[in-house]
Amino acid sequence: MCVEKIGEYTFETGIYRPPSEGGSFSLLLRITRNCPWNRCTFCFMYKTEKYSLRSVEELKQDVDSIAAICDNLITTSNRLGLNGQLTQPVVMEVINKEPLLGSSQGFMMILNWLNSGGKTAFLQDANTMNMRSENLIEILKYIRKSFPTLERVTSYARSKTVGKKEPEELKAICEAGLDRLHIGLESGDDEILKHVKKGVTAEEHIIAGKKAMAAGFQLSEYWMPGLGGKEKWEDHARNTAKVLNQINPNFIRSRPFFPMEGTPIADEYQRGELTLLTPREQLLELKLMMQELTFDSRVCFDHAGNHWRNRQGGSLFSLGYEGYKFPREKEDVLELIEEGLEVVGSE
Repeated sequence: MCVEKIGEYTFETGIYRPPSEGGSFSLLLRITRNCPWNRCTFCFMYKTEKYSLRSVEELKQDVDSIAAICDNLITTSNRLGLNGQLTQPVVMEVINKEPLLGSSQGFMMILNWLNSGGKTAFLQDANTMNMRSENLIEILKYIRKSFPTLERVTSYARSKTVGKKEPEELKAICEAGLDRLHIGLESGDDEILKHVKKGVTAEEHIIAGKKAMAAGFQLSEYWMPGLGGKEKWEDHARNTAKVLNQINPNFIRSRPFFPMEGTPIADEYQRGELTLLTPREQLLELKLMMQELTFDSRVCFDHAGNHWRNRQGGSLFSLGYEGYKFPREKEDVLELIEEGLEVVGSE
């Protein structure tokens, strides 16, 4: 967590956000702190922190502080005759007046966001939808009013939380300005979900995903290749595809499983209770998953964890945030998997 207290400016930013909300230099707004569930055995995030909600008043103060910094930068630029361009002289003049800004991570985040057009914002931390709907709607409207250049506002969410909200609530939240939800599906297999303490069933994932789509959200679902190990790889692939076919989200994003040190599942691996897939077995699991997908969506590999290589030694898949459009590019993805299998050989 980063709490910025710089003169008259005070606001918070968290640590985590999806890659697609970093490469586009999103404005990071910390709406809730940490994760209200925080029991998933594969996850290392938020483990030392407690979950808490933030009040609408406190959040509005954060927005006001960020808006004031933006106004200071733009006003300085215009006064110097630079028509809003944030050149080095503009930044240095602002820092000279408030030296603490020079060492502020939040200030650099705001500067990058403005320089990229101020088009996107990401609401932190792990489950913004856990707020009372009326409070979330109020702060969304305030954010949109304060930053009129925004074209997209996104957030993480849990299926369990989304599933509990009424369709009218979800639609109102979407209409208030929350455009995209990022949901950690991880697997569509109930045994795996229970084993990793995800706190949700495959059917609950489907219900929440359908609700989100019906409300008008763009929906990104994340799945974890390899999460079932050698013991459950086929069920993992087939059942995950089955769930995603029923949801038909806008995006699915691959985040290959690796037992992170300090997590319960890493301890399980060290005890020999979980057998990791080899690179070849990972690709075979991925191949089965892709074959089973029948939806109209985009399949994305926008993370360095998708480590497979092509014949030239580069990334097997595009790391672009928009991925591959199914079903049109399904055969292209399957051909890439065959190339990857050729590269890894029999290992």
